[in-house]
Amino acid sequence: MLSVDVSKAASFLPLPYEEALRPMLAKASGWLQNGGGKGSDFIGWVRLPEDYDKEEFARIEAAAAKIRKDSAALVVIGIGGSYLGARGVIECLCSPNYNLKKKDGPNIYFIGNGLSSAALREVYELAEDRDFSVNVISKSGTTTEPAVAFRFFKALLEKKYGKEGAAKRIYATTDRARGALKSLADAEGYETFVVPDDVGGRYSVLTAVGLLPIAAAGVDIKALMAGAADMMQLCRTGDYSNPAWQYAALRNELYRKGRKVELLACFEPSFRFMAEWWKQLYGESEGKDERGIFPASVDFTADLHSMGQYIQQGERMLMETVVRFEPDDDQMIVPRDEADGDGLNFLAGRTLHEINTQAMDGTLLAHVEGGVPNMIVRAGKRDARTLGELIYFFEYACGLSGYVLGVNPFDQPGVEAYKKNMFALLGKPGYEAMGDELRAKLAR
Repeated sequence: MLSVDVSKAASFLPLPYEEALRPMLAKASGWLQNGGGKGSDFIGWVRLPEDYDKEEFARIEAAAAKIRKDSAALVVIGIGGSYLGARGVIECLCSPNYNLKKKDGPNIYFIGNGLSSAALREVYELAEDRDFSVNVISKSGTTTEPAVAFRFFKALLEKKYGKEGAAKRIYATTDRARGALKSLADAEGYETFVVPDDVGGRYSVLTAVGLLPIAAAGVDIKALMAGAADMMQLCRTGDYSNPAWQYAALRNELYRKGRKVELLACFEPSFRFMAEWWKQLYGESEGKDERGIFPASVDFTADLHSMGQYIQQGERMLMETVVRFEPDDDQMIVPRDEADGDGLNFLAGRTLHEINTQAMDGTLLAHVEGGVPNMIVRAGKRDARTLGELIYFFEYACGLSGYVLGVNPFDQPGVEAYKKNMFALLGKPGYEAMGDELRAKLAR
């Protein structure tokens, strides 16, 4: 079971902090479990690992099996919480090179997460000459980036298979009852899955939003949910035996002591998009009312050769959280070289995990001695059950942490600012006056 080691971070605080934060954490836990806090309409994810829709879950598994059988590619169209979690799990468990590996399932391409013509054309060309399906993910169906991308791939499917054939290859994950995408799906006969009303996008990876593409990649989603359920039971504990309490408390206290940036680090490159998911989760949940820890991520050991200098000796506003997995079963062993021109025969016969562990410990000591508090999240083996635990742990700790910070962890009012400006500059009906005003500002 996942655990958190805070010993290399708590030493940076001059006085004990746990008892002072206990009442606020207890109140925050109550809000997550029973409602009553800000944004309590969006805490459906808290009990999701045991209360999820079993009938829909079976349909997800069936749809994934069909996609794996009839499609050489699955194009997943979504942005933010509609793609980061799924991509994070797939890359962490199946490899960042998943699409290049020999396998019995489809390649999976993520698009609709930006407005780059080059990126969209590349995925379009990768899909057009093979059998493919589309999973379009949008609660409203009108979010610009995925909606634009869906226009292209819907047209390509209809050109390739005809309107009726295309409808059998489009899976819409959207609102249960309303919205542009739901209306289109009902009219065209797409199979639909639900974005729950009480689960926000960044907390939705364990709903159909994440589960369909994850299952299509061949990941055991039952094990993923089982791991989340295990962590859900642990997080119900209303004291410091709960790892989410430990993490939320310490990062908030460090923030109050001037640690404004949190680095999430891992010594597995496959973790990169899990870190991207984590950055959205914490950045969108906490960054409001001119408050919040800035979430950043680094990929070790690679970034020790680029960002390592700043981490070691730059401005001391950093804290660091490191995710450590247990070793994979199939370990590479360093070979002996008779010439020993690189002087590394002292490593011959050792596994890369053993070497990586010493790199982790050496980095930990260097950063702590350099003035960077370190929290260690010790996870199990890199498998579906462990990822389920980790996802739920970070979600629950995020809810706690946002409430301790004094913000609503479940809204994101600032996200709308760029959208309004973009619509105005593009000439969307109803935004004409705002467009004139913005163009005048740009011309100054």
